[in-house]
Amino acid sequence: MQIDFHHGTTYVAARLAGFDRKEAGIVAHAAQYVDDATSSGVVHFNNKSIYHRLCTAHKTLDPRNSIELNNHLVWIPFHFLPGNGGKNADENGDLSFVEKIVCRPGNDNPIARQLLREVISEKGHLCSLHRLGLTMHVYADTWAHQNFAGVEDKINEVDHAVDKGKSGVFSEFGKVFHDWLDDTLPALGHARANVFPDMPFLDWEYTNAAKEKVRRNNTDLFCTAADEMCKAMQRYRVSDPDADVPGIPARDMNKIQDLFSTLKEVDGGKRHYRWLMEIRDGAFSFGKDPDVDYVDKGADSWKEKALGTSNIIPRYPYRKSFLKSDWKLFHDAAKVHAVYLINELLPEYGVCAG
Repeated sequence: MQIDFHHGTTYVAARLAGFDRKEAGIVAHAAQYVDDATSSGVVHFNNKSIYHRLCTAHKTLDPRNSIELNNHLVWIPFHFLPGNGGKNADENGDLSFVEKIVCRPGNDNPIARQLLREVISEKGHLCSLHRLGLTMHVYADTWAHQNFAGVEDKINEVDHAVDKGKSGVFSEFGKVFHDWLDDTLPALGHARANVFPDMPFLDWEYTNAAKEKVRRNNTDLFCTAADEMCKAMQRYRVSDPDADVPGIPARDMNKIQDLFSTLKEVDGGKRHYRWLMEIRDGAFSFGKDPDVDYVDKGADSWKEKALGTSNIIPRYPYRKSFLKSDWKLFHDAAKVHAVYLINELLPEYGVCAG
């Protein structure tokens, strides 16, 4: 999934779940920032304070992807949540490590369900909304990334990826798309499938490592992800992970489905712009939200507001406001998420990932 879903759709789902503009803005910004927080390390301040941040993503061709530990600490916890074969922790004795960590959609993923319960139970912290947004990124990705794993393994092999819906977007590549990727990109996550899993409008087919043909209608998958994400946030608001909640109203879902299916652009930024215009113009039942926006870096970004500059400098001027800045709270949430998932939740399922 790309910025149109992780920011635009997440914002809509959060508003429809009952969050106000400011809250929904934090949730949606955090959801997208998971893809944009690609730097890690220690930030030094001029009063000798320090802050350690995590990176929550690498770019596709980042050389760090070749380091196995980085895959375990980034792709598994933040982008390819293990699905444990859809089995509970006490039912997975016959699964290999790779079989356990293959991603499964959230409504068929016991690890995802347990993660949501934890996030709901831990409401009330300064970084709780940021953690919710981060979790919504992870949760939504389980639909787009299903059947792939966040390690380099043959299970991620993709051959003969074909646009079955005839969107026309990939016509310049011919009927069979990018088989040459077998020799250029590692079998990590959905790298071999390139952007196919992330395109909301795409109906496509590929051959997996077991030589089975797999058909994927992304529009249907993304609609389900949006609805389940809204339900998760409705349950968060009432502090009950088992609450019977309605999800997205039919009229709003029709609009979401229309945007997914008709915005046939490979560039996620262009699709995101259209989502922002629809939100600002009042296309959804919560009315007009004219100020919704997302700035990933530079002026008005979370990082610049927190540190006073987006430039890399030896020591940043320390300000008391840093402790409650969205940028710090996002990284606080990322650390809490990683520690819980890697040290507590995954080991319950026999998965040692870091």
